Amino acid sequence: MLIIASNTQHQLNEEIRDREVRLIGADGEQLGIMSALDARRIASEQSLDLVKISPAAVPPVCKIMDYGKFRFEQSKREKEQKRNQHIVEVKEIWLSPGIGSNDFNWKLADGKRFLGGGDRLKVTVRFRRGREMAHTDIGNELLKRFAAECVDVASVDKNPKLEGRRMSMFLSPKVSKADVKPKADAKAKTDAASAADAKPKGAPKPKADAKPVEKSGNAEQTAQPAKTEDK
Repeated sequence: MLIIASNTQHQLNEEIRDREVRLIGADGEQLGIMSALDARRIASEQSLDLVKISPAAVPPVCKIMDYGKFRFEQSKREKEQKRNQHIVEVKEIWLSPGIGSNDFNWKLADGKRFLGGGDRLKVTVRFRRGREMAHTDIGNELLKRFAAECVDVASVDKNPKLEGRRMSMFLSPKVSKADVKPKADAKAKTDAASAADAKPKGAPKPKADAKPVEKSGNAEQTAQPAKTEDK
């Protein structure tokens, strides 16, 4: 398969003035070595362009193609690749050596949420006081505990390391962002379908209003069928 660099400024048609070129046809067929003039003539007869795709080769390699169509398709592919790129963010959570259980669990829940969303996580223990620096092993154990609690959603990317008054470790998610989005989309569709099923059916049609009854005083008058006498 021939790969043509899309970020290169190619020489086209009359710009190609090499004495000899190796020519490739529009269908990929090897047409052999010939002069640039003959190569341009063949491309012109097919109403296509002659494009130099490997200028460093000996002799240079040229291909017959529709260059405008080639650039359009390359541009579409590049846009699609950019659209499909998933940027992984690095979230950070700060802990203190004397953090309480409730605060630790709250930070842990945030960390799992970040990791579940496909982001990397940096967990840092900050030693603010001099006496805390004398017990950095507490920070090390705290970070190991945090990693153990996240073992179902993450793995340790970088082990705890002390830098100045901070000790940090990095966790990488076991699920990438590329996998998270399809799952989120599928969940949204499922929730929408469930909501549609739970939606109440249309209200029953209102009954026709009863015919009004004429009243005279306190007595109600109703129409009586006419009587016929037998003769």
